[in-house]
Amino acid sequence: MPSTRDIRRRIKSVKSTAQVTKAMQMVASSKMLKAQQGALAGRPYARLMSSVLGAVTSNALDFTHPLMEQREGGRTAVILVGTDRGLCAGLNTNLFREVAKLDRQQSTFITAGRKASQFIARMGRTLAAEFSYSDTPSYAEARAISKFAQDLFLKGEVQRVEVYFTRFVNTLTQQPATFTLLPVEEVKGLAPGVSGKETDVPAAQAGAGFLFEPDPKTVLGALLPHWVNFVIYQVLLEAKASEHSARMVAMKNATDNANKLIDDLTLEYNKLRQMLITNELLEIASATMALS
Repeated sequence: MPSTRDIRRRIKSVKSTAQVTKAMQMVASSKMLKAQQGALAGRPYARLMSSVLGAVTSNALDFTHPLMEQREGGRTAVILVGTDRGLCAGLNTNLFREVAKLDRQQSTFITAGRKASQFIARMGRTLAAEFSYSDTPSYAEARAISKFAQDLFLKGEVQRVEVYFTRFVNTLTQQPATFTLLPVEEVKGLAPGVSGKETDVPAAQAGAGFLFEPDPKTVLGALLPHWVNFVIYQVLLEAKASEHSARMVAMKNATDNANKLIDDLTLEYNKLRQMLITNELLEIASATMALS
């Protein structure tokens, strides 16, 4: 049976842990709001741009672009977007579980986030490039990742480019998602998995009133690379919002569990202390009776 001193030490240790997790919860909460606003704010622009591109595509049916070239077989480049730090529950684990199912021989990885690169190194997969991105992802960071993937595709080193990331649903829900970035097969709504839904109006109808100058082909050729870059930017925003949300919830749960453990230890301490006092009283009473 533990002594009262041991229980006091455990209570003190758990209280220190609770203070740390509470502080981390508050920090994640402050970052979470900004990250969520960024992810949600980017979706309408991406949907509108996709609608415009869809309208251009419908008016330029014979349009061809290197980023739309269909190829068979070959290697696949996988853009894996993870987190830089842990303590975000099963956020990375759920995503990496899906990545582990990919063919080892046919996959080349481009990682964003330190945890993603560590996972690829640990699994012995081919790592082509490693990128980092800040708590407030910038378009320049996304463009660097997108440009590297596009170069691999245009040079013929890979036949497809797929994106694996965590899609932000709400504060309590984040879902692993994947979609094919290259070749660009069809532009409609937002890239599959980024927003979780397509536009309500078909792209051709949404752009029915647009007039393109100088011509739809030129417009599509200029906007298509930008669209690919922005999709990656939106992916980074979604991943960062998911990370801070998951970490805030995880730290809140850790703080609640620590407080519950403190209550249980305090109850155990009081019971043990009461038992010791009772035993002392019984000993005193027994000694008094023996002397009398």
